[in-house]
Amino acid sequence: MLELIHQDKHSGARLARLETLHGEIQTPCFMPVGTQGTVKAISPAELREAGAEIILSNAYHLFLRPGMEIIIKAGGLHRFMGWQGPILTDSGGYQIFSLALLRKVRDSGVEFQSHIDGMKHVFSPEDVVKIQEDLGSDIIMPLDECVHYPCARDYAEVAMKRTIDWARRSKKAHQTKQLLFAIVQGSSYEELRHACAAELVNLDFDGYAIGGVSVGEPQNLIYNITRMVAAILPKEKPRYLMGVGLPEDILEAVEAGIDMFDCVTPTRYGRNGSAFTSEGKLIIRNSSYSQDFKPLDAECDCYACKNFSRAYLRHLFNTEEILGLRLVSWHNIHFYLKLMSGVREAIRQERFSEFKKTFLVKYMQAGSRKNKG
Repeated sequence: MLELIHQDKHSGARLARLETLHGEIQTPCFMPVGTQGTVKAISPAELREAGAEIILSNAYHLFLRPGMEIIIKAGGLHRFMGWQGPILTDSGGYQIFSLALLRKVRDSGVEFQSHIDGMKHVFSPEDVVKIQEDLGSDIIMPLDECVHYPCARDYAEVAMKRTIDWARRSKKAHQTKQLLFAIVQGSSYEELRHACAAELVNLDFDGYAIGGVSVGEPQNLIYNITRMVAAILPKEKPRYLMGVGLPEDILEAVEAGIDMFDCVTPTRYGRNGSAFTSEGKLIIRNSSYSQDFKPLDAECDCYACKNFSRAYLRHLFNTEEILGLRLVSWHNIHFYLKLMSGVREAIRQERFSEFKKTFLVKYMQAGSRKNKG
């Protein structure tokens, strides 16, 4: 379970270790997203080299393709995708509500049509637990109802109560040693978030996630919800902020006491030619880099930065060479994981507030001067 190593004296930031069936995770941590059993354009060996300890995959997508029969025959998700470290699988609740062609949400579960072929499926909370147990992931997430922002309070309350009921049923159905987290919902309503968290804490899950944020609400509201919920979650359990992933957002959430993060941002931005650097985001397609022979980030020791220039990477994108998006995606993953390593060391040395301030001053101010070419 979670072993708390050090608690920052000046904030909620904390250093810990989380034990799973496939190894130990150092927190705070960032989980690269491998939605369909792969982190886009990055191999498992490259992820390990970048410092990844855990990755995230998605039960909804894997259930649809390639299907559970194939993954079970392969010996589980770890063997199927060639990744032997810990895996967290999201239930797919968000994908059902955002991607499915048609869906009917009932207290019993969700009926939906696949966004791939239109085939009808029904997921109960028990089904979702069984799917993830069969996948063999180390941390499994229960089915929840995620609502978009803005959401009327009445419906947010219905979805929140349904999420609690589904969490209770999921815990009852859970039969393995995989860690089962619960998901706190309640949209932007503080009293609903508080009520949901209190109910889920009473059910005593292995960890707790904050869901339904970063769905369109303003940044300050995301921060307020994160701080409020983190403050009432048990200190001895891991806390996971779902889908929030810009560097400035991660640092704010670490300060509030969050342990785990995931987001598609590093690879999605990388595929589109945006690199995260210690001096802010850099859009490598810009003409100003056509004769720039410096690395993406002088402070980075990733494969891309050690071997290639901005000019060469710009050339790869402009000629639509696949290597370009691979290298920038790999760099971005490395940047995020190096950031988390720096966060952990700063907490250990009781200087997290200084680390956060120094990083953001350089990252935000320098970044605002870039990309005008």
